[in-house]
Amino acid sequence: MANNTIGKSGMRNSIALSLVFSLFFLWAISSNLLPTMIRQLMKTCDLNTFEASFTESAYWLAYFICPIPIAMYMKRYSYRSGIVFGLLLAAFGGLLFFPAAAVRQYWFYLCIFFIIATGMCFLETAANPYVTVLGDAQSAPRRLNLAQSFNGLGAFIAAMFLSKAVLTTEQPTHDDGLPADSVVYITLAVVLIAFAVLFMVVKLPKIQEESVEHHSPAAAPQKLIDFSVLRRSHLRWGVIAQFFYNGGQTAINSLFLVYCCTYVGLSETTATTFFGFYMLAFLLGRWVGTLLMGRFRPQHMLTTYAIVNILLCLVIMLFGGMVGLYAMLGVSFFMSIMYPTQFSLALTGLGEQTKSGSAFLVMAIVGNACLPQLTAYIMHTHAAVYQVAYVIPLVCFAFCAYYGWHGHVVRE
Repeated sequence: MANNTIGKSGMRNSIALSLVFSLFFLWAISSNLLPTMIRQLMKTCDLNTFEASFTESAYWLAYFICPIPIAMYMKRYSYRSGIVFGLLLAAFGGLLFFPAAAVRQYWFYLCIFFIIATGMCFLETAANPYVTVLGDAQSAPRRLNLAQSFNGLGAFIAAMFLSKAVLTTEQPTHDDGLPADSVVYITLAVVLIAFAVLFMVVKLPKIQEESVEHHSPAAAPQKLIDFSVLRRSHLRWGVIAQFFYNGGQTAINSLFLVYCCTYVGLSETTATTFFGFYMLAFLLGRWVGTLLMGRFRPQHMLTTYAIVNILLCLVIMLFGGMVGLYAMLGVSFFMSIMYPTQFSLALTGLGEQTKSGSAFLVMAIVGNACLPQLTAYIMHTHAAVYQVAYVIPLVCFAFCAYYGWHGHVVRE
């Protein structure tokens, strides 16, 4: 009977992980369409590079404003309820592309991206810690890197295929009917609704943390959000490292098509193909990194990968052009393990403070709302030496290297 119970428990955990892995794929589609939308909105709304970069700000600002309320919501209810609500909210944002096709105003698109991002923020705040606690604690970094591999798959599909569907060669007009970008986002909304229904139907296992919160007599006085978790130095440094990693990654991602088309002179078709290769490198990096973590310590891999990316950013700054473009493919490969590795290392040993710690780590994604804009500003105002803007990602990877070397150490 005991073996049968263990078998059923293992099966439930496998089903739960499979469903949660799908969330990593879905929010990757959403976030990695942003670089393409930046390029498209430059034509739709007649924007320059710096102005269009605020598309990223609108999206990622939600990740700074919402995680604490979201963590409080999930602390009160459950991971699953947070996931379902997030899926439906993001789907609502996608459906707003119907009126956006008629309005065609930049402020309206910014509002839509904020709504979609808020929904996706629910998914990230729930899914990342859920993967870390649903299984053996020692294998949490490897398990989260495996989950993030599906994020890499979504990024590749968004970059290689959906970006070509979104981009139009001419400036859109009201006579063109429903724009391609609206079709893509409305289709995504339908998929998100379908997954919300699936999560409502399938019973997910309660993890120990949630069982204690909902059934223990001591659950009532617990704080909905615990700011004292920031006293843990490895979490505090993890939040700082995540801020800079996210900002550096998004600075390169969001300006990739602009770099290719405006400064290297590639056609949009060729640029989106390179963008697909860029995300393929990211996906391969995730899979290779997951395998290597069976032999090497995550913190050592994090330090090594960050140092390699510092050197690659120097190559971009020195040469620019096609040499810089190929260096970016390498950067993408070595960026791949950084986010999940830092996330899992920062949550080490937090126990019942895991949800609060996760909320602060997700809030660190606000780096996406400011550092890419600084990079775009430097690129826009120093067009003759545009590649010097990549000093921003270089500094960001330096913080990641420090976290892998020293900042991750758990101190009681």
